[in-house]
Amino acid sequence: MNTVDRLSVLKTYKLYVGGKFPRSESGRVYEVTDSKGTWLANAPLASRKDARDAVVAARKAFGGWSGATAYNRGQILYRVAEMLEGRRDQFVAEVAAAEGLSKAKATAQVDAAIDRWVWYAGWSDKVAQIAGGPNPVAGPYFNLSSPEPTGVVAVLAPQDSSFLGLVSVIAPAIVTGNTVVVVAAQDAPLPALSLAEVLATSDLPGGVVNILSGRTAEIAAPLAAHQDVNALDLAGAGEELAKELEVAAADNLKRVLRPAPVNWSADPGTGRLMSFLETKTVWHPMGV
Repeated sequence: MNTVDRLSVLKTYKLYVGGKFPRSESGRVYEVTDSKGTWLANAPLASRKDARDAVVAARKAFGGWSGATAYNRGQILYRVAEMLEGRRDQFVAEVAAAEGLSKAKATAQVDAAIDRWVWYAGWSDKVAQIAGGPNPVAGPYFNLSSPEPTGVVAVLAPQDSSFLGLVSVIAPAIVTGNTVVVVAAQDAPLPALSLAEVLATSDLPGGVVNILSGRTAEIAAPLAAHQDVNALDLAGAGEELAKELEVAAADNLKRVLRPAPVNWSADPGTGRLMSFLETKTVWHPMGV
């Protein structure tokens, strides 16, 4: 039987904003290479306009997502994990190329990322028990504190962990009801852009997660200064960039999570889960 050479079907990566896949409004792209410098793909080079559009989409989605029941959010996140499991081989290949890992090590990273997504999904209806509760007061009142999502969170994904680190910053922010604008790792954005395809075909409402690729500093600057962004996760920012973004964020008193050395493979604990919550306290008479 004769073999026939096939044309390569190259994948076109796009941004993920509001549940859709637009090209960058600037029309720009940049080359993404593997750890050895071999070309992998052209990724969209997001602009400031793309960043502003992503914030609009995240804000539009916030009411419905934060108003969903905790049980429903957990079910939706678990569905995402199911779909990640189904595309496991694809992510293994992309992580191996992005980070220069062997297939075995890349598989371990992807498996850990899927497990972590499931772990955070399980926290959806339990976080209120550790972040809220009744408070003792001197008077005939009930005083109850309960956690609420902060709002729109701009997340700079870790530069050194293209998938496990990415999941470790997205999942804890959205499981509690926040919506996010994610800036993918600058040199290894492909796993993040592929994650967008999973999110788009899951039950996650459009706009809850928005993913941009490009130059981290260029995209982060308008997000830090944006008056409708409520919080910043600077996991993927260097020390100098982090200081600049903190100054810009101070204008509307954004909550800021500063970058710190993290072993993404270690037990994440609940610190990041609690970072983008506000506490609502309610007083109620006892009726005596």
